[in-house]
Amino acid sequence: MKKLIIATVLTVAACGLVFAQNSNIEAPNPENVGNDSAMEALREISVDKFEREGAWNVHMSPDYGTISARLFDGSPAMKEPLPEDKDKKDEDTQVLGVKVEFFKRGVNSFYIMSERPLPIEGITKTISVWVCGRNQAHDLYILVQDYFGNNFELYMGNLGFSGWKKLTAVVSPSYDGVHGIVQHSAYYGDRPGLRILGFRVDCDPMLARGSYYMYMDDLRAVTDLYDMENHDEDDMADNW
Repeated sequence: MKKLIIATVLTVAACGLVFAQNSNIEAPNPENVGNDSAMEALREISVDKFEREGAWNVHMSPDYGTISARLFDGSPAMKEPLPEDKDKKDEDTQVLGVKVEFFKRGVNSFYIMSERPLPIEGITKTISVWVCGRNQAHDLYILVQDYFGNNFELYMGNLGFSGWKKLTAVVSPSYDGVHGIVQHSAYYGDRPGLRILGFRVDCDPMLARGSYYMYMDDLRAVTDLYDMENHDEDDMADNW
């Protein structure tokens, strides 16, 4: 009987340890994403700061409502600037605001799309964006395109929170270079990368009524630039 009790306690403790290791969903560690080699040079880079008028378009089904977007002065107070941007605060003063006016409840989505695909050099590990969700439990996805032009969606999080929050999506590596999100290939040139197309918000049918406002700022990525930073100056580029 004692052996059974001890075995049960150990099993529960092990399960608790596994849960603790995987419970921090809010802050994925880029160093652990596809980390099968010590040769990495991770850098957090800015993809878009939502500062240019007309750089983002919004649309949704006209059967369910209308949508509009514009820039507003402001910035998340908790946001830490990148090292290269600490002396450029005047260049990051606006956020993108999106307003949706629903006609009726239903299963619907709306899109926030970049005017042009936003390329990320290197091998992208994570993508993050600051969002003000107005405590409505809609789901945010980021839409990306891989090396071969295949489109994918990555879940960023639920918008059921008040104030600003940094949401992060993990870019899972392809296990064989063919399936999943492929970011580089030794057979098709030497310019790895991922492209961001935009965002999709899937609305909670019970909350899709009246007016809904959300704001976005500071789209960033953590990317591995090892191959690019360690490319010999006298080595030719396979891009001709």
